[in-house]
Amino acid sequence: MTNPAGLRVAVVGAGSWGTTVASLCAANASVMLWARQPDVAMSINRTHCNQVYLPDIVLHQTLQASADLAEVVGGADIVLMAVPSHGFRNIAAQAAPFISTKVPIVSLAKGLERGTLLRMSQVVHDVMPGHPVAVLTGPNLASEIALGQPAACVVAVNEADVAVQLQDIFSSATLRVYTNSDVVGCEIAGVVKNVIAIAAGMASGMGFGENSRATLITRGLAEMTRLAMAMGGSAPTLSGLAGVGDLIATCSSMKSRNTTVGVRLGQGESLDDILSSMSMIAEGVKSSPSVLELAIRHGVDMPITEQVVAVCRDGATAKEALTALMSRTSKSEII
Repeated sequence: MTNPAGLRVAVVGAGSWGTTVASLCAANASVMLWARQPDVAMSINRTHCNQVYLPDIVLHQTLQASADLAEVVGGADIVLMAVPSHGFRNIAAQAAPFISTKVPIVSLAKGLERGTLLRMSQVVHDVMPGHPVAVLTGPNLASEIALGQPAACVVAVNEADVAVQLQDIFSSATLRVYTNSDVVGCEIAGVVKNVIAIAAGMASGMGFGENSRATLITRGLAEMTRLAMAMGGSAPTLSGLAGVGDLIATCSSMKSRNTTVGVRLGQGESLDDILSSMSMIAEGVKSSPSVLELAIRHGVDMPITEQVVAVCRDGATAKEALTALMSRTSKSEII
């Protein structure tokens, strides 16, 4: 696809996913990527690689990067926010004064704001009022998308014209893009799947096989669906790419940071040691207490989430968490 309208896209955040999406969009628009670290921006401009987050993957030749946030978002027609949830509000507030009115803002983050329990689209509405807000989600392991492996994703937004515009920007020969108006369902799915992935990883780390992982994925989907629907989401969303699709991909791959954390917890490592050895954020660790708070607020039973919180926040062992799950009172599957 060419860029007949001369669209300018700003991507805020040069982690693995932000860089991947920026490179992808560069085939369809003029794209500038904001990197917090000037040396990362310089490397992208000089070598067309982000060796810190996507080592040895060649990025689109037209992609440009900068450590100057105002330069990146100023004059952009679309702004993509690829910042982890814990820093999302701060960076959004810094960028807001330089973004033109009515410019669509797209969240690429899959987390909740601690304390407020707001989804990232809600944070955007709070910090950047007056902008259409969309969410990009789905089974999108960054390295696979960056390598051009066939995949699909979902753009969730209420405005139909914005949905079509974003669909065109993200689409490629190897990435099929669907639209969905259920922003709540898509965001909650993206948040909860990270929590379930930690649980699935713990089971694998303890030496258990496919039955155990399948059980956790399936019951995790039930938890995800109950919470999303209690908050106004739609059941079909949870059975689609944003829901079960993303859940399967995340729980089944060691490319997932959350699954990796879970595996290492299951093998007996301490959470502090695991996190200190990682250069990227595992959102599920930070999100799990917030997800549990939302569940309590909405009267939703989420036993797997409870046990992930018990391990990641309260210091329980993976074995203690598994024992607690297996000793629960028997009940009907369909509730």
